[in-house]
Amino acid sequence: MLRLIGFYWGVAGVLALLLSAIGRLLPHALALGAESLAIVHWLALLVLLPFMAYAEGYRGFHRNFAPRVIARASYLRRHGHPFLTVFAPLFCMGFLHATAKRRLVSFCITGVIVLLVVLVRDIDQPWRGIIDAAVVLGLLLGVLSVLYHWLCTERSGEPPAVPLDLPTFP
Repeated sequence: MLRLIGFYWGVAGVLALLLSAIGRLLPHALALGAESLAIVHWLALLVLLPFMAYAEGYRGFHRNFAPRVIARASYLRRHGHPFLTVFAPLFCMGFLHATAKRRLVSFCITGVIVLLVVLVRDIDQPWRGIIDAAVVLGLLLGVLSVLYHWLCTERSGEPPAVPLDLPTFP
């Protein structure tokens, strides 16, 4: 039972984090509807939306983050541990019980995201809305990617074939 809790808590916790970010950014993106956009704003949207869909949604989430989250959650399903179960979302994102490289990459990506959030927070509309719309699109694709890999794993019984980046002990 503990193993199943770890699996589902890990996946649900990651999804909740992504959905929370979408919920915080979406009002700024939707505020674009009240703005009078110039041609440069429309061009920025035209460039930024597909770019973020590809870079964040496909390359970042679908090909890297989401399969690793599901693979690590599947590890919990097979080899559950009480500590890892409690912190399953952090484990699934590579912050706990991971190689030094995986932890470094996870913390660096998180640090860059926090820095970008701080920088974008003070930008005026419509630019903030344009940026937030692109990020929301990437995050939505991330949520869909996690759900896709989760459903594929449930259907096949096999997790995605990605490195788990678990530490090795001598």
